[in-house]
Amino acid sequence: MSRLLANNAWALGLAGLLAVLLIATKFIQPDFGVSGLDSLARAGLPFALATLGMAVVVIAGGIDLSLAAMMAVSSVTAAVMMQGAGDGGAAAVVGFVLVLGMAMGAVNGTLVVVTKVPDIVVTLAMLYVWAGVALLILNAPGGAAAPWLRELIVGGVTLPGLPEAATNWLPKSLIFLVISLGVIWLPIRGTKLGLMFYAIGSDALAAFRSGVPVGRTKIAAYAVTGLFAALGGLAVTMSTGIGEPIPGPYLLASVAAVVLGGVTLGGGRGGLIGPIVAVFVLRLVRMDLTLMAVDPNVTTIVEGSIMVAVVMFGAVMAQRGRRP
Repeated sequence: MSRLLANNAWALGLAGLLAVLLIATKFIQPDFGVSGLDSLARAGLPFALATLGMAVVVIAGGIDLSLAAMMAVSSVTAAVMMQGAGDGGAAAVVGFVLVLGMAMGAVNGTLVVVTKVPDIVVTLAMLYVWAGVALLILNAPGGAAAPWLRELIVGGVTLPGLPEAATNWLPKSLIFLVISLGVIWLPIRGTKLGLMFYAIGSDALAAFRSGVPVGRTKIAAYAVTGLFAALGGLAVTMSTGIGEPIPGPYLLASVAAVVLGGVTLGGGRGGLIGPIVAVFVLRLVRMDLTLMAVDPNVTTIVEGSIMVAVVMFGAVMAQRGRRP
């Protein structure tokens, strides 16, 4: 137990900070309750899924600047293909979009491995490519989401045999996030592939000498990032009911949450629980500033300053970690 607590000390600290912020929110807005939690969870869901994708590739020693653009491609693809489709057709679209996300991520990873150009340059170029693809598919917000898909993340959980008040405080969108994490990351984390992600992030040369296929492992990490990006794009469509062709503000927010969540920018260290908690810490800070009627421009400045400070701190710590 002590080892478990030690390994997750940073995430537990962030959870404590989140609890303090929730209490502060209640003081700022006494009416904040179940509906407020649902709004917070739904607003944070795309950011959380984007952060999970970014965390995976950062752990593997890389970064993907095209993540928000891949989310846009996934969002508009889902919205266009679901418009007028039945329930079965919508389910098939979901599967197709998830495969599409993995394919986009794999393309990014393959380009990084084959060209040997730094990933920050390759993925910056691919940001424009995927953003253009999204606009080709849908040049303005539109399309539709299947009603049953929207219901997966709207409102609170209700369980048969229990009073509604006993469970409806737990947002469906948070359950969706936990299931996504459990289905995708936990099986990877406990397998050889997950260990290889950490190995190439810690020291790619040492991993290569140990027999790790560095190139294929890196491509796999980018593919997993693409999968989470596809889920994030689906979450945008599920939340708004339409496809969004313009990449949202998910890139810097996801990097900031990854660093704040305890993942080292140099790779090889960190988990995915801390970044998720960090997402909601950052979203709650923004919510509290809005509730206090702070000027929206000032709110943007404060939020951006926090993100930049966190990213700079993470970069400094990564540089110190590389020193012998």
